[in-house]
Amino acid sequence: MATSSLPRAGERTVRTLPARTRLAVTGARLAAAVSRGFGAGDGGMIGGLVALKLDPAALRRLGHGRVVVLVTGTNGKTTTALMLSRILESRGPVALNADGANMPAGVAAALAARPDAPVAVLEVDENYVPYVAEQLRPACLVLLNLSRDQLDRTGEVRALERELRAAVSRLPETTVVANCDDPLIASVGAASERPVWVAAGQGWHADALACARCGQAVRREGADWDCVCGLARPVPGWTLDGDVLTTADGHELTLGLRLPGRANAANAAAAVAAAAQLGVTPLAAVARLRSIGDVAGRYRRTAVGAHAARLLLAKNPAGWRETLPLLDPRAPVVIAVNSREADGRDVSWLWDVPFEQLRGRPVVATGERASDLAVRLLYAEVPHTTSRDPLAALADLPPGPVELVANYTAFRNLKRRLGDG
Repeated sequence: MATSSLPRAGERTVRTLPARTRLAVTGARLAAAVSRGFGAGDGGMIGGLVALKLDPAALRRLGHGRVVVLVTGTNGKTTTALMLSRILESRGPVALNADGANMPAGVAAALAARPDAPVAVLEVDENYVPYVAEQLRPACLVLLNLSRDQLDRTGEVRALERELRAAVSRLPETTVVANCDDPLIASVGAASERPVWVAAGQGWHADALACARCGQAVRREGADWDCVCGLARPVPGWTLDGDVLTTADGHELTLGLRLPGRANAANAAAAVAAAAQLGVTPLAAVARLRSIGDVAGRYRRTAVGAHAARLLLAKNPAGWRETLPLLDPRAPVVIAVNSREADGRDVSWLWDVPFEQLRGRPVVATGERASDLAVRLLYAEVPHTTSRDPLAALADLPPGPVELVANYTAFRNLKRRLGDG
């Protein structure tokens, strides 16, 4: 059953904003335009900061009267939000923070940029979900996964689970679409009065070895899991098996995505299930997803001299676990790691990545933390070279395809240098 009525194709929703909020929207647009004009960025963050400064209630007011979907999780937020927006665009304009600015300022900027859009699909940093959800009262909240990421900023993952669980319990009218294969997410989703369970799989188990509720060991048998305290894998309404998604009414759909890998299929399953709650048929939703070939520059090949470089994002152990199988075993791999505030200063996560899988191919360690990465590769017995600049490193590689894998700010910098953002 749909959670909220979407507008019909071509329909617009008109909202009357208070004068202060209209001023905030104008200020946000002006600040964003100035930022873009000076080449300081796409303006999303500064626009949102200006809007919230001019009207502290702008987030709530800009969201009022819209059908709002929030997407959160450690990995896959940007991809899943893009997928959902592509599906829902068949019904009309959609406000989307496509640039990945997923803190309150970025969310406000996305809403301010499209005040006419009756639907908003917004990725939200896990730490800010309680605040953003309280302001926007979403029709749907999509919970993807939880794992260690930026430990110096986010802290221990089970503490984050508790905060999300409390936030969900305060959203009785919100449908929560949750991955039942992740015990941490299942614990959060179980607090919802309107859960929709998706068996999307889980490639990384190391952060869910202990129960989020009682701390005892999580027992696993095949796809099922449970704990002595009673927390157990919910019965899924939607099930992903390879490339086939079984819907809540038992129909099987082949996804046929252009985006590679298990993780993207899992993101698609969550997006289709969420769209169904908003009245879009799974068949129509899947058809829309098949047109997506890249996500904010990820997976796209770019000519760099004599090389065809494919740019991928991997920012934590769980993300690397999904990325490593996607790499062409015949192609050299250039890895760029930074440790700026947006990445997390702590790079100890490198020791949880199975870089041993890169043995037997040329590897170059680059980025601001190239030396730390080189030490990890040394212990993984992966022969490698080191270069501060990832693009300069390409010059020493033979012509042909190259896999260029970067964490967040390194990825962002490469996109800008390659002329893609």
